[in-house]
Amino acid sequence: MEITNPWPDGWRLAPLAAVMLLPLCDGAARAGSAGGFTDPDTIDRAVVAFTGSAIGTPGGPRIPADRRLRLAACEAPLAVAWHGNARSSVRVECPGPDNWRIFVAVDSSGGSAPSARPAPPAIKRGDALTIMVRGRGFSVQQSGEAMENGAVGEWIFVRTARKAEPLRARIERPGLAIIPAS
Repeated sequence: MEITNPWPDGWRLAPLAAVMLLPLCDGAARAGSAGGFTDPDTIDRAVVAFTGSAIGTPGGPRIPADRRLRLAACEAPLAVAWHGNARSSVRVECPGPDNWRIFVAVDSSGGSAPSARPAPPAIKRGDALTIMVRGRGFSVQQSGEAMENGAVGEWIFVRTARKAEPLRARIERPGLAIIPAS
C-alpha cells in the first residue's frame, strides 16, 4: 500500500503502526551530516533492548523501523523511554545538534507481555534541582523545581520560579535537568 506524503519537504512518513517521525532539524541539516544517516537496525536494537522483547512478539516492537528513514547520524547513544502511560509506544531520541525523535509502536495485544520495568525516579515532583541550558560552547544554570517525577533520560516539566512558565528538560542525573539549546 502506497502512502502519499502530505507533509512539507524534509518530513518523512512511515507506516503509522511502526514509527512516527517528528523532525527537529531541516532536511538540509540532516543530509549534510558528516556521519551520514542512522541505520534503522540501530533503532531496532535499541528498542528491543529497552523492551526486552523481540520484534513482532508481545511487549516488543510491532514491526521493524522503516528502512526508508533518513535520520541524521547520531553522535550520542540513543535515548529510549516509554511514551505515555499506556506503554503502547517507545520514544527513541537522538540528542545533539542534529537531534530527532521517533515513536515506535509496541505490541501490547494479547499474550503475556512482560511487565514494564520502569526506572526508579531520579527526580521527584517538588524536588529542588539545577536547570542547565547547554549549547555549543556554553552553559547557563539556575536553580529550579521539578513539576513531575522522572528517571534519568526522561523529559519532564520544570520551572525556575513559582510563577514562571513550565519548561521541558531532560534529566541528566539526580538533581540536574538539561535544556539543550540549538
